[in-house]
Amino acid sequence: MAALLAASALSVGPAAALAAPAPVPADAPSAKDLTRFALISNVVVSPDGKHIAALTSGDGAKVNISVWRTDAMDKPPTILGSTSMVFKSVSFVKNDRLRVAVMQPLTVRSWKGHVRRTYITDLEGKSWTAPLTDTDEPKTDEEAIKRARAGGPVLVSALPRDPKNVLMIDRRSGSEGDVYKVNVYTNSAERIDRMAGRYEGFLTDGKGDIRGRIDTGFEDGKAYAVQQIKNPTTGAWEEHFRSYARDRNFTTLEGFSSDPNIAYVSMVKTNGKRGVYVYDITAKQVLEPLFEHKLFDANGVILDEKGELLGVTYDDARGSIYWVDEGVGARFKAARTALGVKMEPLAWTDPDTEAKTRFNVSTDFDISVVDTSEDRSVLIIEKSGPKLPPEYYLLDKTGKLTLLGGSRPWVKTAGLGQTRLVQYTARDGLPIPGLLTTPPASFGAGPHPTIILPHGGPWARDHLGWDVSGWVQYFASRGYVVLQPQFRGSQGWGEKLWRAGDKEWGGKMQDDKDDGAKWLIDQKLADPSRIAMFGYSYGGYAALAAAIRPNGLYQCSVSGAGGSLAEMKKATSNSRFLRERQAPSVDGLDAIQNAGDAKIPVFLYHGDRDDNVDIKDSLRFINGLKNAGKPYKWLEIKDMGHGYATMTPEMMETQLVEIDKFFQNECKPGGL
Repeated sequence: MAALLAASALSVGPAAALAAPAPVPADAPSAKDLTRFALISNVVVSPDGKHIAALTSGDGAKVNISVWRTDAMDKPPTILGSTSMVFKSVSFVKNDRLRVAVMQPLTVRSWKGHVRRTYITDLEGKSWTAPLTDTDEPKTDEEAIKRARAGGPVLVSALPRDPKNVLMIDRRSGSEGDVYKVNVYTNSAERIDRMAGRYEGFLTDGKGDIRGRIDTGFEDGKAYAVQQIKNPTTGAWEEHFRSYARDRNFTTLEGFSSDPNIAYVSMVKTNGKRGVYVYDITAKQVLEPLFEHKLFDANGVILDEKGELLGVTYDDARGSIYWVDEGVGARFKAARTALGVKMEPLAWTDPDTEAKTRFNVSTDFDISVVDTSEDRSVLIIEKSGPKLPPEYYLLDKTGKLTLLGGSRPWVKTAGLGQTRLVQYTARDGLPIPGLLTTPPASFGAGPHPTIILPHGGPWARDHLGWDVSGWVQYFASRGYVVLQPQFRGSQGWGEKLWRAGDKEWGGKMQDDKDDGAKWLIDQKLADPSRIAMFGYSYGGYAALAAAIRPNGLYQCSVSGAGGSLAEMKKATSNSRFLRERQAPSVDGLDAIQNAGDAKIPVFLYHGDRDDNVDIKDSLRFINGLKNAGKPYKWLEIKDMGHGYATMTPEMMETQLVEIDKFFQNECKPGGL
């Protein structure tokens, strides 16, 4: 287990009699089962389709990179390992070169965080280079911290038509934002554009030329973002769309067609949903819709190396692709049938229009294309769902599917809960989406102990897929109902629901979570005397707010890295752009200032390397509890940062085990 510091538990008044812990079913996964590194993940294929690479872990504690030849999949792979850095992702930049992202903890005096780096290596791991990386020692602590936070260079394009080079944005001091052509064989770099950190959102066309970028500025005191596009005839940069920060409704360049005068842009035009449209660059005119969905946002295009359109991505319950390329679309459909995907219609009320409709959603699992060779002869298919850890398949041009491996074959899916997309109505009539996970049938029809699990952000959302944190299935497999409410302020369900969260921290945003709990009680799924809230980041803030508000719904709450309203206000006000875009939405209940009003036991935990939400926020809340003589439990997890990428399996296991102990032993009255 990860080292735990300053662990303590206090109680006020006579100790309640503890209920005997419910026996854990034999087929329920352990905390280690759900949190150890996956056997295989992040599967990618080389442009020529001759090699496959993936992150792999034989022991669940260390991550390697495995490389196979697609014509010899029965042969053992080449294994690339590391003794000091942790591999976080891998991708092909050329047929015989890999781009590897790594991470490790870094301490600079009192600052604790993580350093991220990018390396280029061959398929056998014989040569490792770090492009656009400072080789000299930092002169000051401030410079060391800045370098760590900047991370490695940003890949703009792998330049499919260039046999040796890729395009990268420099993150080093003095040349931040400049674009370089980097030779992945010699590590030599040639600066091709002095962007000086002013521009972002670079996009290349099929020839590898940068033809799109975003500039920011101010007009009459209003911050704006401008989408610039390089004219296909003159080569001059021209303004095409100006979006004001306070409007939060940006038009975004998504890609360039093989026709140099045609681009694809996304914008919100009707019913609060983002669509993708065909755009004439010279005429500066939107020609026609490429893809619109009446319920969900479209959010990107998939292009081949020549700029030919393959598909459009859209953000439905799971995250899907509309295939424009008929060949890929037909193979995808056949693979769906072969792998047993089943769909069923779901009744739905659009939060934007309140129109009642139906759409199809997968019942147990679905598939997605996670990578493809340039000629599309080889596709990498992921099959996964809320109760199915990802499995990876190779789909060849004949339609043959070959199983590459399952990420967690040791997890018995029969012991997992069933997840479905639901909607309930908030007290003011707004439809609220949610992901509802119910325990295995062996626990009976209910009512059950229940966890309300709000996501972070809060400008984020949950999807109908495997939960990499392990939180949902760990508790569902132990008899809990878990509801993930998509409360107002959540993105991806339409403009109305998103904007309805403005200035409602601890207010209507919190009402939506409470109304979800009340809905579960009405559905006879939740035991009204055994309900808790657990969240991380913004969700951690929500758990603190739940402890303070006088609603009597919850028996206890758990806050992981709970965000502070005051600190969020400060962070969004430090940037002039965010000061207009997001800061006006951040207001409401300051949980930390009102910690003494907590009415239920609270468990707080935080990583000591969290450079996103300061650990001092959790400590301030604890001080308020101490001063008021209120019960709490506290865990500081050594070397853990904020995001999932900073967490080791031991840290994730610690969270599950300690939360479970708290629910059973300290959640009043007598355990959840």
